[in-house]
Amino acid sequence: MSICMIYLKRELANVLEKAKKIRMLILDVDGVMTDGGIIYSNSGEELKSFHVRDGTGIKMLIREGIKVVIISGRKSRSVDYRAQELGIKEVYQGVKDKVEVFKEILKKYKIDPQQVGFVGDDLIDIPLLLRVGFSAVVADAIEEVKQNVDYITKNPGGRGAVREICDLILKSQGKWEKYLVRGKTN
Repeated sequence: MSICMIYLKRELANVLEKAKKIRMLILDVDGVMTDGGIIYSNSGEELKSFHVRDGTGIKMLIREGIKVVIISGRKSRSVDYRAQELGIKEVYQGVKDKVEVFKEILKKYKIDPQQVGFVGDDLIDIPLLLRVGFSAVVADAIEEVKQNVDYITKNPGGRGAVREICDLILKSQGKWEKYLVRGKTN
């Protein structure tokens, strides 16, 4: 086995060990839950497109007792609607300092930072990515953001990246197999 393969296996083992500890997953919205595009209707209403498989992954995490939280720098009614549809109860929008909200969440739920994962994509996300136990970015994240994270998805934001993270967490915690046997995710 080559040194490169040994290194990759060691890195994967490290990622899985961190994902195994996750009890809460925090998600950014624009560029993570969406592809980053914003569409405005003729009346000026902001519209966003969400991937259905990302939603299925989020529902599976919630069903397994893993809290899912949204922290976004922007505000949009469509995010509130999507969160409600998925059963996400903690939604913070218009946030300029994601670390401050993170500290509040840790205190509220009495959870250790090592038990929290965060998925981001842009420069504003770096401070929070550096504080969580499992940090991930989407494939099309800003290069500078990719440099110090545990995991970079294969899929871009809004195109299955969130589902990829959800599946990784469920697999690392031994909770994936039952979905294969049942063939049921909802």
